[in-house]
Amino acid sequence: MNRFTLLLASEPTAQWIKIESTEDLVLVIVLVLLLMAGLVLLGVAIFLYNTLKQLAGPADSSQSVSDPRSFWQRFAGLSPLKQEKELMMEHQYDGIAELDNPTPPWFMSLFYGTIAIGIIYLLVYHVFSDGNIMTKEYQQEVAVAEKQRAAYIARVAGSINENSVTVLNDGPAIDAGKTLFSQFCAACHGQNAEGVIGPNLTDEYWLHGGSIKAIFHTITEGVPDKGMVAWKNQLNPLQIQQVSSYILSLQGTKPANAKEPQGEKATAEPVALK
Repeated sequence: MNRFTLLLASEPTAQWIKIESTEDLVLVIVLVLLLMAGLVLLGVAIFLYNTLKQLAGPADSSQSVSDPRSFWQRFAGLSPLKQEKELMMEHQYDGIAELDNPTPPWFMSLFYGTIAIGIIYLLVYHVFSDGNIMTKEYQQEVAVAEKQRAAYIARVAGSINENSVTVLNDGPAIDAGKTLFSQFCAACHGQNAEGVIGPNLTDEYWLHGGSIKAIFHTITEGVPDKGMVAWKNQLNPLQIQQVSSYILSLQGTKPANAKEPQGEKATAEPVALK
């Protein structure tokens, strides 16, 4: 949704203004800057009007009061040096006197502008809406990243199946497979795949085949007779491919306390990491 969303709802918690993207935040900032510029221009216009009015003087010249200051001095709130004694305050410190100079108009315009920004910020971020504060912005970015990740996995994993699966040999894929193995497989096969309840996955003997396709099938469909669940409902095809490739990368590692060989001897596909 672009720009601001006006929500018409009966609930008392309904939000009036909702910022949903960085583009909306930029729009708010631009509006605030335009408001500040408008305030400054209004101040300048009032100043110019008063200056021109004083320069024109009243109808009765006897009542006119001339201002010796130049335009820049009036705009910047400066006074001529000859008026220093008139502006000098009573207190002095070490012979240093303080002048009672008024705050320059341009500074007061900026000051009032910051007040306007504070009010707008309060309304937008804490009254009408939660605002796009850092926590919410982070959550929004994570949600967008998760959607992109899910779309990528759906696109890539959709082409991976038991017949098309191949061994992955790049470091990130193997690391991802290791993480998944530690999370889902280590309880039965051991942290180093040495075998605990399940068989040892680092030797040359396999109960259900040692090729990438056979391992992919075993993980996907499980082995109900041996108590191994089918992981196809918890892992997508890409993740199963990563786990399978990680298992093949462990061939010949000979971990400590390895379980005795089970099944038939078969030559597994070697994994040469890039």
